[in-house]
Amino acid sequence: MSEILHQEWFALYGIPVLIAFARICDVSIGTLRIIFVSKGLRLWAPILGFFEVTIWLLAISKVMENLTNPINYIAYALGFSLGNYIGMFIENRLALGMVVVRIITKRDSHALVTVLRDLGYSVTVVDAEGNMGAVNIIFTLIKRSSIKVITPLILHYNPQAVYSIEDVRHASDPNFPTVLTRRSRFSQFMRSMRK
Repeated sequence: MSEILHQEWFALYGIPVLIAFARICDVSIGTLRIIFVSKGLRLWAPILGFFEVTIWLLAISKVMENLTNPINYIAYALGFSLGNYIGMFIENRLALGMVVVRIITKRDSHALVTVLRDLGYSVTVVDAEGNMGAVNIIFTLIKRSSIKVITPLILHYNPQAVYSIEDVRHASDPNFPTVLTRRSRFSQFMRSMRK
């Protein structure tokens, strides 16, 4: 193994590949860490930060050891740009957090509202006036992973509707379906035992 590390081809091509890979990893982790901080996930952010800095130190030390090879600089920059893309891709696949969906319908919204409520979503409907006349504004708070369920419904029931989706850091909706924690499971179990 030590013979491979000291060969000329490894210095020219192997180290840049390792640098790019390290940067992809640490920037992806850094992107996720920033997103977790913005979503209030306090436990995960410092853990990811530890791994991010450790990998970054390994990458930058290899660059500093091999300053004569310009490919290392390109590998460092390439790893940084790919790491941003991969980090955003991973976060998008995780679909963490909640969003508020605002739907402005140009025709009767009762069918859409009924379907959303039947699926268990809390829905608020407001009558409003648009440029072309009366409209309904529908607000609903959903898990981000449910966007792919809601958008086809909007397009099916109100194809001319305008909708926007915004991230929510915290919501106090008591009807919002949340994952039970161990403590809430225990208290729910104790309540069922008393009945």
